[in-house]
Amino acid sequence: MTRNPDADALSRVSAHAVPPPGAAVDAAEFRGPLFTAWGPAMREDALRATVGRAAPETLRDRVAIPSIERRNAWTQADPITIERILAAAADDLGRPWPDALGSLFARYVRDGDRATYERAVSDRQERLTRAVVAAAVTEEPAWIDEAADGVVVLCEQSTWSLPAHDDAHPRRGFVLPDVASPYLDLVAGEIVAQLAVADRILGPRWDESWPGLRERIRHEAELRVFTPFETRDDLWWLGYWRDVNNWNPWILGNVILAAVLLLDDADRVARLLARALDSLDRYLAELPADGAIDEGVAYWWNGAGRMLEMLDTVAAVTGGGLDATGIPVVAEVLRFPMRMHLGGAWYVNVADGWARSRGHEPWQLPFRWGGLTRDARVTEWARAARRPDAPVAEAAGGLPRLVRALADAAWRDAVPAAAPLPAAVWLPSVQVLVRRAAAGSATGLALAAKGGTNDENHNHKDLGSFVVAAGGRQLLVDVGKPTYTAQTFGAERYLIRAMQSGWHSAPAPFGLEQGEGPAYAARVIAAPRGEPGSARPSDRDAEAGRSAEFELELAGAYPLPAGDSWRRTFRFGASDAGADRIEVVDRWRLTEDGAHRIHLIAGGEVTPAGDAVEVEADGRRIRIAADDGSAPVPPSLEVWELDDPELVAVWGPRLTRLVYEVGGRTGGFATVIEELS
Repeated sequence: MTRNPDADALSRVSAHAVPPPGAAVDAAEFRGPLFTAWGPAMREDALRATVGRAAPETLRDRVAIPSIERRNAWTQADPITIERILAAAADDLGRPWPDALGSLFARYVRDGDRATYERAVSDRQERLTRAVVAAAVTEEPAWIDEAADGVVVLCEQSTWSLPAHDDAHPRRGFVLPDVASPYLDLVAGEIVAQLAVADRILGPRWDESWPGLRERIRHEAELRVFTPFETRDDLWWLGYWRDVNNWNPWILGNVILAAVLLLDDADRVARLLARALDSLDRYLAELPADGAIDEGVAYWWNGAGRMLEMLDTVAAVTGGGLDATGIPVVAEVLRFPMRMHLGGAWYVNVADGWARSRGHEPWQLPFRWGGLTRDARVTEWARAARRPDAPVAEAAGGLPRLVRALADAAWRDAVPAAAPLPAAVWLPSVQVLVRRAAAGSATGLALAAKGGTNDENHNHKDLGSFVVAAGGRQLLVDVGKPTYTAQTFGAERYLIRAMQSGWHSAPAPFGLEQGEGPAYAARVIAAPRGEPGSARPSDRDAEAGRSAEFELELAGAYPLPAGDSWRRTFRFGASDAGADRIEVVDRWRLTEDGAHRIHLIAGGEVTPAGDAVEVEADGRRIRIAADDGSAPVPPSLEVWELDDPELVAVWGPRLTRLVYEVGGRTGGFATVIEELS
């Protein structure tokens, strides 16, 4: 009667450091969107005839990382950014470098803690980034030495891989890294690119005062990055034996940037580039035509955004020969986070994303690519985050991104703009709707609703869930990502409250949790209108004061008998008084009688108001009223006192679950949300 989940239900949310038994590793040449656009020009023979014939120094010049000897680049860099970096770097001096101890690395296996070790490594990287920029700006020996110390600290670190990613434990049972067989993960790619950019900037000074340091960088890069990249087909993120996600472009882009900056063999650079492009093509092939990222906006920056950075490097290294700006899916992916914007720092968040911007996103990236693709809305969206009194980028974003932003005079001089905030977005590949009253304004209510499957990257059980924002601020919320632990990407993932359907604004037939894996999915009954398929709701819908309905069949999300039905319909319109009004209607037809629950997750102060409830935060307020067709139904309130620092940073001290009790083999339930302020 009930469906069984796929045998590998956690396939997209597991670390998969090593191939499972019987996995077929296939590194044969792949043909995806890049090959369609570029053909054989992206293969090794062609790249050896172009990139391979260039002098290595010519290739390094093309990626436009300014050496310390290009004094104009550093003396004219954004003064606010430089002032902040110099002040923070001065605070670093005299302090010990953060310890990335073996006991911290081992905690991942011993007690599941991964954050403590990761923070130590991140602190090392951020300090080195500040030191490199301080040295480039001032040319002072103390900063050149500080940066050299940071390089040595990272080169002496036993591994550049994080314990949660390293394959030494699943492969050999180690709690420490296997230094004889380094694993190439996200942070190994980040570190090699950071060291390569540092070498490019400060190399001439290190030749004078630190002979041997640059050779050490190259030795470690060879051992930990270039050789594994060339020789290991079992690295899952290459796409040779499983689907890929943000890891693919994130690592590939850093590896290629480092290869261009560190290797003196242009033929080898061409060979590495060909391998990287073949792998990247597998990532592009998984991107849907509507540009949606199932990992959400938070991972766009380090997934699709990393892809754009890599494609920028490829265009530069090939002298414009391989240009991706005309590839349709690239243009749509570029628009995705702009389409998910609710207003200010708030975004529609799905999966392991956070609802509020962290403040150090590399905004220069979409600003530049909006210009490259002549997409004014993307450029305006990036400019909406530009503050003339704020840095152009942060050290937390990494040295390559910081240097790119510092070198971009147009971004430095960009003035703020109004965010585009599209009126209606419909992304059928992930079944996500975003709807607001009018384009270009966060005023009033905004609705974001989601179907999809429970086999998405960084999946949460969120089928049929929705968020409501007032004035851009989420009030009915998606909890998002807590601090990662060993549990996050393992068999016990869905024991984490934030990832359960019961802690999303979703129904619970018979009190059930949604199922795990691709067998559990929503089905679209009535699709709404919205870009990219259509720019706005039809004139007829506008005259009626509402968009087309969005209706989902959700029975397939739960372990219910075949033939059961639970339908949820979303309507966006206006109340009699003219205020924005959102209606969510549940209707069910089941083979058995029973008690059911409908959940809403509120972020803010929740106050009962008769049979209704009011939710308020940051001066925004909504009223929620529900009825079963015969009488109002008040909810019970369950408070979640938050103790996870990542969740507290977004939501404050608590979240509240509104629980509506309903029942019957058949029935209906309507929830109405109206803005009060």
